[in-house]
Amino acid sequence: MYKNKLFNIKNPEEYINKYFDVKYNLIKQIDNKKFFDIIKIVNKTIKSNKNIYVCGNGGSASTSNHFCCDFIKQVSEKTKLKPKIFSLSANLETITAISNDISFDKIFSFQAKNFVRKGDLIIIFSVSGNSKNLVELSKYAKSNQIKIISFTGNKNSIIKKNSHLNLNFETDNYGIVEDIHLSIMHLMAQILVKINS
Repeated sequence: MYKNKLFNIKNPEEYINKYFDVKYNLIKQIDNKKFFDIIKIVNKTIKSNKNIYVCGNGGSASTSNHFCCDFIKQVSEKTKLKPKIFSLSANLETITAISNDISFDKIFSFQAKNFVRKGDLIIIFSVSGNSKNLVELSKYAKSNQIKIISFTGNKNSIIKKNSHLNLNFETDNYGIVEDIHLSIMHLMAQILVKINS
């Protein structure tokens, strides 16, 4: 793990250089074979006319919503693919109703029970990999034989263990992990366009 010693750096220029060094070193460690396996699963799910559900909390919720934007617009526009991608983090009314009336821990698993079917795919973005609501979702998916792809920042996370495939970028600087997750999302969309053009 890359420890977040950045906050001990008083020189702004040194801080900037260190931030990008940590991020670059984590990116270099990506298992390309596993990454391409993830792309193949996403591609197969889309071509099979199945649904993809994405989710995350906080900044990872933003990445999930952005994922829908890039895949629905960019991939649909530049290929013959018609991705059916939905963010479980996007519907504020549903999320707050479940949170208020049932439990915040159930905001994703409750939606999944209503929407997700066999052959669909769930993609989770989570830096800690241990958020209770995402763990609940991962347990539900695993017990119902629904594939999960996850992107995390903690090798010991429960979500990672429950996933079919996982890419992990371990550092305790959440900003760096979220940066990488967003870059991975962009790269996945662009590669899908390339292989289907």
